[in-house]
Amino acid sequence: MAPHSHRQKKTSSLHQSNRAKECPNRQRYLSGRRILPKPITGKEKASQLLDGAFLAYNAARLREGCELLVQRILQPDVTVAMSLAGALTPAGLGCSCIVPLIKAGFVDWIVSTGANLYHDLHFAFNFPLHAGRHFFDDTDLRRNDLVRIYDVLLGHSDCLLATDEALRQILMHDEFQETMGTAKLHHLIGKYAAQAERANGLKDVSVLAAAYRCGVPIYTSSPGDSAIGMIIAGMALEGYQLRIDPVIDVNETASIVLAAKRNGGKSAVLLIGGGSPKNFVLQTEPHIQEILRLEDTGHDYFFQVTDARPDTGGLSGATPSEAVSWGKVDPSRLPDAVVCYADSTIALPLITHYVLANRKPRPLRRLYDQRSALLEATARTVADRRG
Repeated sequence: MAPHSHRQKKTSSLHQSNRAKECPNRQRYLSGRRILPKPITGKEKASQLLDGAFLAYNAARLREGCELLVQRILQPDVTVAMSLAGALTPAGLGCSCIVPLIKAGFVDWIVSTGANLYHDLHFAFNFPLHAGRHFFDDTDLRRNDLVRIYDVLLGHSDCLLATDEALRQILMHDEFQETMGTAKLHHLIGKYAAQAERANGLKDVSVLAAAYRCGVPIYTSSPGDSAIGMIIAGMALEGYQLRIDPVIDVNETASIVLAAKRNGGKSAVLLIGGGSPKNFVLQTEPHIQEILRLEDTGHDYFFQVTDARPDTGGLSGATPSEAVSWGKVDPSRLPDAVVCYADSTIALPLITHYVLANRKPRPLRRLYDQRSALLEATARTVADRRG
């Protein structure tokens, strides 16, 4: 044996001993799967690709979010809210993703920008949108009666103005001439959207129509901030009586969450984008805890896809851990909170495919039909607390 071999053996034993003493959590930190993916062959299904190759960075966050949905969020006792921000329906994501999720019972209630719901109506009315280029000459587009949403093109007269007129004719009906929340507004519009689908020989192209058929209530956090709101405002000047009361929406959405928690279930939020819809979904818990003064701990599950940074202070990029400080997310559930920093138009189709491939449809909760009962239950609970 070489003279230094004994010394090397002693040194090796010493290092092993030091590792045992100084690294008590080493194995816990290294408990994640080894990064050694199989070569991609081109024969994989999308869900297999996510499982096998999305191993780090935002790819891993997307996979973790998909797993969270399949394994926990879509359990029978979880009420799932989806928020929608960004121009999703003009890009076709209503047809390809949101409608299938609604039909599968994977989304129980929705908060969307009004713009997404307005553009959803183009599909129900069979007014076409076209793929284009983001570098087209906008001045020339204007001369040619076209409007651009980045690389999506639609006609000004034969799509936008035609949709405006069709919606105006719908809103003139007697059933709209009252004060209501946006869930009722969108449910009634959804009835006519469903009729338009059938009349045009279309199926499952409209989010509003699907939500109407499935009893999924859709809320808008800023009802005046879209063409729908502008049309209602214009009709008010003509003497029509339709008015939107956001107080109804605040109490109805909080009642949905409160019922989910008080009946032994859980509440989950699936946030596509950020903005006002994200806040409106999450503020249900501060409303329950701070305004109604009812004991609760926040939403149980949180999965967001966003391209917004957290360090600018905006709500769109605010993390679930920050939401804990507001009572929006249960602090004990932070391990079940995932944020994927990605473009929603990339992530949402993958999410939709993954959950449909790995989870059986759930029975529809039809929360729209339960709104009055849930609101009355909340009012009784608040009255009981006040004695």
